[in-house]
Amino acid sequence: MDFDEFVIDRLPALVRYAIALTGSHELGEDLVQDAMIKAHSKWRRISQLDRPDLYVKRIVTNEFLCMRRRRAVRTLGLEPRHLDHAPDDGPPSHEQTAAERNAMWTEMSRLPRQQRAVLVLRFFEDLSERDTAQVLGVGIGTVKSTTSRALAKLRLHPSLHQDDQEVDRAHH
Repeated sequence: MDFDEFVIDRLPALVRYAIALTGSHELGEDLVQDAMIKAHSKWRRISQLDRPDLYVKRIVTNEFLCMRRRRAVRTLGLEPRHLDHAPDDGPPSHEQTAAERNAMWTEMSRLPRQQRAVLVLRFFEDLSERDTAQVLGVGIGTVKSTTSRALAKLRLHPSLHQDDQEVDRAHH
């Protein structure tokens, strides 16, 4: 596959991934643009890999992990239009779904970069632990422990469990 074909095929997914990492449509697009410039210069070698998509995703991830060191980044809550490809388990309940999604993305934005990247790769991108480790350039054990720590932090935050607390109060 040549570079132009790769871009046509994978660009929308890469932009969605970068938006999930940054929490911003504009920053996500900038991140992918920077990554694609790097990928283009190495395309002859990248195109020979078994999974060039994972290598380019690694470039995007590395750009994200380094981005905050290079410049100040403002993290925004994701708007529903940024996640329109995400599968739904049932009919949405408008206000509740929006509130839960906003709370989740707000808490995700507070996680350290590495933890956020692992969760986005594992659960938003649905990558295996092995593929996540490959994208991040770490071992599978690091992916497992980072996932565990990130999920624990999310479980501990009260705003994500507001509905559970309201149900508990209603029963007492």
